[in-house]
Amino acid sequence: MRLLKPLPQADPGEPDARSAVHYLLWLLRKQWRSLLVAGFFGTTWMACIGALPGAIGQGIDDGIAPRDTGGLILWSSVIVGLAIAMAGLGTIRHRMAVYNFLNGAYRTVQVATRHATRVGAILPRRIATGEVVSVGSADPTAIGMALDVIGRTIGSVVTFIAVAIILLNISPLLGTIILIGLPLQALIIGPLLKPLQNREHAYREEQGKLTSRANDIVAGLRVLRGIGGEELFTTRYAEKSREVREFGFRVAAASAVMKGLQMLLPGVLLVAVTWVGARLTAAGTISTGELVAVFGYTAFLMMPMGTFLETARKYTSAYAAARRIVTMLQVEPSVSDTADPHATVERIDRLLDPQSGLAPTPRKLTALACTDTADATAIIDRLARYVDSDASADGTPLARIPLLNLRQLVLVSDNDAYFFAGRLRDQLDPRGSGEDARLLRAVETAVASDAVDSVGGLDGDLDAEARNVSGGQRQRLRLVRALLADAPNLYLIEPTSAVDAHTESLIAQRLREYRTGLTTVVVTTSPLMLEQADEVCFIDDGKVKATGTHRELIASDMDYYALVTRDSAEPEIVEEVAT
Repeated sequence: MRLLKPLPQADPGEPDARSAVHYLLWLLRKQWRSLLVAGFFGTTWMACIGALPGAIGQGIDDGIAPRDTGGLILWSSVIVGLAIAMAGLGTIRHRMAVYNFLNGAYRTVQVATRHATRVGAILPRRIATGEVVSVGSADPTAIGMALDVIGRTIGSVVTFIAVAIILLNISPLLGTIILIGLPLQALIIGPLLKPLQNREHAYREEQGKLTSRANDIVAGLRVLRGIGGEELFTTRYAEKSREVREFGFRVAAASAVMKGLQMLLPGVLLVAVTWVGARLTAAGTISTGELVAVFGYTAFLMMPMGTFLETARKYTSAYAAARRIVTMLQVEPSVSDTADPHATVERIDRLLDPQSGLAPTPRKLTALACTDTADATAIIDRLARYVDSDASADGTPLARIPLLNLRQLVLVSDNDAYFFAGRLRDQLDPRGSGEDARLLRAVETAVASDAVDSVGGLDGDLDAEARNVSGGQRQRLRLVRALLADAPNLYLIEPTSAVDAHTESLIAQRLREYRTGLTTVVVTTSPLMLEQADEVCFIDDGKVKATGTHRELIASDMDYYALVTRDSAEPEIVEEVAT
């Protein structure tokens, strides 16, 4: 019989992110079936353990005390049967616990990953990198552990009540001592949970900040070495690490006190029960077998009480993790996808940005020469709908086109585009749809053969952020990846700013040929690139001031001439400059 189904791979649904409690309740609703199954096996497993003291006591009273071999064999068989059942049920219970752990953890990872993808580039501006790393690594584990313990928690509640009734029937005095003593332990330990929760939350926050600082140091290591700042930042990191260690010590101290009390208080209770039980047995109020059973029940009840405290600890950690997850889920994307997902478009010929007046000519190479690069970035953000605006595609407002559909038709490539660690081929062609000939053609167009060779070819390994290649090689590899996407509308922001003039000239010539029949827009002020453009749009103060070829604009617009030649003087022989 198949008890488990595969972990969910489909969309896990939108969680309730109003608060940490709402998020945890959402997870419980999502997994209620498997949690109930875990509760059933947890209850039956603990019931078998709880029945052992009674069986042993009966074996003493019915078999050993009267020297009845039949009774002894009977209760010995019962004990063996309970042990076998414990083994089988315990295996299934543990399997269900692991399933719930993995299900909850991976569901959280799915939720976080999908939301990060939906939010996009705005996420690192709102939440520190270390916090995001924790949400994707440590926090799902804390969430999964909280779901792992539920099966045993349900079993603990049921068996605690059942054993309490049995104890009261054996001896009201002993039953009362046990049933008062165990909750009293919880009342003593319970107030320690809140400080532990606060300390864990503070520790996680400081740990996230330390992770962010480590990421920053690794990302800027070359720069730090260049300016001799390694020792300074190493010292600061060590100081911050010591602070985080102190927070960890505080968490450990609170946890140690709690665990110490968990050992001390049950021991005191066990001594009290043993002393009172021995006196009752000596007085003939209870039998020897009942005394043994009471002792066993008392020892057994430590298990559900320990489970209750373990549940409290794990849900304290899960609550702190859920708070961080909810904080991330409450970050809204810069644009909302409210369009009908079925209202897709197959192609976009002309994009229009009314705010600037830019409308790149379809299937041509257009260059944007801007007095301020920020203006070009703002225009492209509107045309690619990274921000809401009145931009349109073939007369249709971009807001009416589903974002996923728009992203497939319009691609923006800038110099901040990230490289993940892995095989170069996979980084350049993430879809895995390209043949070697196609890959090499894009590499040749971007003049990136040296970058490919430096990592050992297309099957070589690329470090995270492409740190094992130079800045110019990294820029050309970004261009290769953008070209391989074959986007109908491609926007390149300063794609040759880090290469020499000869390389830039080759890229400009080859880019025009590679993108024949497709719309390409390049933000640049380089004459080598501008010369190859079919059309140049001169943008000043966020508006299209003039449009024409490079030679036409340099001959007719003094501001354009000053921008591309870095010379504010009026040209005496414009034709020579154009040439």
